[in-house]
Amino acid sequence: MFEHFTQGRMTVSGPEIAYRIAGQGEPLLLLHGHPQTQAIWHKVAPYLTSQFTVVLADLRGYGDSGKPEPDADHLRYSKREMAQDQLELMAALGFSQFSVIAHDRGARVAHRLALDHPQAVKQLVLMDIAPTLSMYRQTNEAFARAYWHWFFLIRPAPFPETLITADPAQYLRSVMGSRSAGMQPFTDEAYADYLRCLQLDGTARGICEDYRASASIDLQHDEEDLNAGRKISCPLLVLWGEKGTVGQCFKPLEEWRKVAKNVQGEALPCGHYIAEEQPELLLEKVLTFLR
Repeated sequence: MFEHFTQGRMTVSGPEIAYRIAGQGEPLLLLHGHPQTQAIWHKVAPYLTSQFTVVLADLRGYGDSGKPEPDADHLRYSKREMAQDQLELMAALGFSQFSVIAHDRGARVAHRLALDHPQAVKQLVLMDIAPTLSMYRQTNEAFARAYWHWFFLIRPAPFPETLITADPAQYLRSVMGSRSAGMQPFTDEAYADYLRCLQLDGTARGICEDYRASASIDLQHDEEDLNAGRKISCPLLVLWGEKGTVGQCFKPLEEWRKVAKNVQGEALPCGHYIAEEQPELLLEKVLTFLR
């Protein structure tokens, strides 16, 4: 899927972070979501390398990146720690400032990265999320039914971890296949990578800790920013799928304008997995924005 990319692992102050890099031009970091890996970018990343130095990274707890043991307060999987991983990865690769395109959980990490390190993030693209705090505050029945995994994964260990590891393929199909497009957007190669990585020791734990952090310490950090009036300062493009739950249950632009200073965005004719459902349209939108 990434034949022209160089693959590596970088030890940061936290765990090792697995990454790929290719291209020329200004640095561009791409971050994936749950329950996936950097493989989500295989339909778009090769086309970005003619204009950008593209870095694909697995989040801590996911893919081939390290999967730290949890702590009682879920600090090790806070978006603050996960963002620090990516900041240090990019610095180690020689990039003190860069743009970010991020989906789903990766977009939550990128949100925190832009808040905690505004000098590092030049431009930001967030896909198919609303701010974590607003989504929890506005949870209704439709959202809870569609995003059942938000509430399943935060149950105390080892209950959700046990069920995921009992049948990882069923978990993938239950999460990814239940969205508007079913399993159609996912190539055999990408799906094989998602399944391989979900079967790795520690991935189920990392996924659950990511969500437990979002329902606890991350909300505390978001509240602190809101109360202090801290907002994302870099230009922000928000994209969401018109057939997806985020666009149907929330008002993404309205919510992002509460926490960012310079926001634009729109719905695209697809569901949640934009990079795999509408790669050509996504490229058009992000290239226009990043230029």
